[in-house]
Amino acid sequence: MFQKLVAIEPVSLVLSAEKTLYSFADEVVMYSDIPAGDNEIIARIGDADAVLLSYTSQINRYILERCPNVRYIGMCCSLYSPESANVDIRYANERGITVTGIRDYGDEGVIEYVVSELVRCLHGFGQKPWEGIPREITGLKVGIVGLGKSGGMIADAMKFFGADIAYYARSEKKEAGAKGYRFMPLNELLTWSEVVCCCLNKNTVLLHEEEFKALGNRKILFNTGLSPAWDESSFTRWLEEDNLCFCDTLGALGSTALLTHPHVRCMQVSTGRTRQAFDRLSEKVLANLSEYNG
Repeated sequence: MFQKLVAIEPVSLVLSAEKTLYSFADEVVMYSDIPAGDNEIIARIGDADAVLLSYTSQINRYILERCPNVRYIGMCCSLYSPESANVDIRYANERGITVTGIRDYGDEGVIEYVVSELVRCLHGFGQKPWEGIPREITGLKVGIVGLGKSGGMIADAMKFFGADIAYYARSEKKEAGAKGYRFMPLNELLTWSEVVCCCLNKNTVLLHEEEFKALGNRKILFNTGLSPAWDESSFTRWLEEDNLCFCDTLGALGSTALLTHPHVRCMQVSTGRTRQAFDRLSEKVLANLSEYNG
């Protein structure tokens, strides 16, 4: 049981989950806006021993040094690695602070976004068909860069519609091979693909000048990660050719200057943030709290 639990910003819990928080702490404080900076976060945490946050703020060493009572931090957002986290996990661990996060709560909406935008592009719904005449996903060469949970789900969805699937990952995956998905070196995959979907962890950059040369022109690129999968200068040069890039959020695109680029389609909406995703997020956050207090 915590003495005081503070959600330093909106954390997207459903109402029933917010009420359940009171079973974990004597006092619960939930803020409805995003803090302006480190000092405001410090003031909001105060003497709390448990903290919740989403992906819109960071808890760094400076903050933790000034909040000595904290012993638990619950990230109400994706946690893949210490390097990509918005909490200084290594320093927290040095201090004996437990940091938990969640995964795989918003993938379904992202997969629907990719399918929807690709179908609209290929068929020409509300735009000119990509190939001049409408075409199906059937037979389309789709390359997946990063075959984690969301990458695997996109591959499965594309296969359902008849696409030919290949992938690049840190290692070859037997389960993917069993589905008929081919493992390829990155540059080979980029050259082979007509459509590439980058499904990488935050702050993972794999596409540089050499990779964009391998990708070539007249290609469609999706980025479903939380940050760009490319270095901006190489990406911008690639965009100047007859290519097209889809990102749901500005975070995935990386630059406001690119929002008006004629070869960029960015909705500026997180397509994984659905009603069902908030239910899954809430369940996972409460499960982490229960395990810690168990």
